[in-house]
Amino acid sequence: MAKDRVHLQIDQRGASSIDAYLEYKRIVGDDDGGVMFSPEQYEAYKKKVVPQRMKNRLFVSWIGSSGMDCKLVGPETMCFCNHRFRQHKTDFLKGIPDERPILLPCKEKGCPCQTYHYVPMTGSQQVRCSCKHFPDEHSVKQPYTCRKGSCKCTGFRSSYTCGCGEPAYSHITIVETKEERLARGHPVGQDTPYQAMGGITGFSSLMDGYMRLDPSGAGAPPIEFLDQPITATDHPFLRANVQSIKAHRKAIGMDDKIDKDLAERMSAMKKPGESDMEYYERRYQEKVSLHVIVKAMFNNLDYRFVWLHCYSGNTK
Repeated sequence: MAKDRVHLQIDQRGASSIDAYLEYKRIVGDDDGGVMFSPEQYEAYKKKVVPQRMKNRLFVSWIGSSGMDCKLVGPETMCFCNHRFRQHKTDFLKGIPDERPILLPCKEKGCPCQTYHYVPMTGSQQVRCSCKHFPDEHSVKQPYTCRKGSCKCTGFRSSYTCGCGEPAYSHITIVETKEERLARGHPVGQDTPYQAMGGITGFSSLMDGYMRLDPSGAGAPPIEFLDQPITATDHPFLRANVQSIKAHRKAIGMDDKIDKDLAERMSAMKKPGESDMEYYERRYQEKVSLHVIVKAMFNNLDYRFVWLHCYSGNTK
């Protein structure tokens, strides 16, 4: 295998040429018909398209009933018609139409897709319909009926559950302007000259909504969550640095927050005459006890009984 490998060495001029070509493809996409523009044509294209593209950008996302952007569509995101988002109409040089929803038909020859429609992926393939057939075995026009002769499916409806907890059929693909997106309280990022950027506004846009800590996703955790006391059930990194966290809070004037972690700081210290084995066993039993208490609280058990049960020495 090693003998078949080819190692390319590119000088600074070659690297600059590659960067220039990538910039060209991000701006032009497939609008050159597969034949690269001349420098004059490229400059004319940019003067015509880029100002309107930056002014009339459309944001495309797949949202649930809560309004969270569970998926932000990018240039390479697949459509129900099995073509990518960049292969759909995304530039409106004469202005964005007033009709809603805004339709983004597929530009590929012979494709009857009337507008971009996102379908979630599992691994490298799109999810199946409840009739067990893939999207490419359904019509690309609404209601996306199955084309298998013996199938009685009346429309594509997947049992796939999104990371937000809602089924796929409770989500919709929306196309919105910058003003409409700002009205929803979602980020728009910076104006860009690149083609078919959809909902991509930064690196975090590549994550699913329930993992994204900006207004388009789950949002940042509340300050109460971030400032809660460190206990034996927390991550080892937090427990190992509890003294450093204390010193930092004291240095920035958060003295009222220091005593919340007092129990953990005291427990993290070895007791006089305690061996290493006894120390780790005690810390382990504290963690088990806290897990039992938390589990009992979720199961609506008597908290006082569980507390006595744990600290009487019986943690099983």
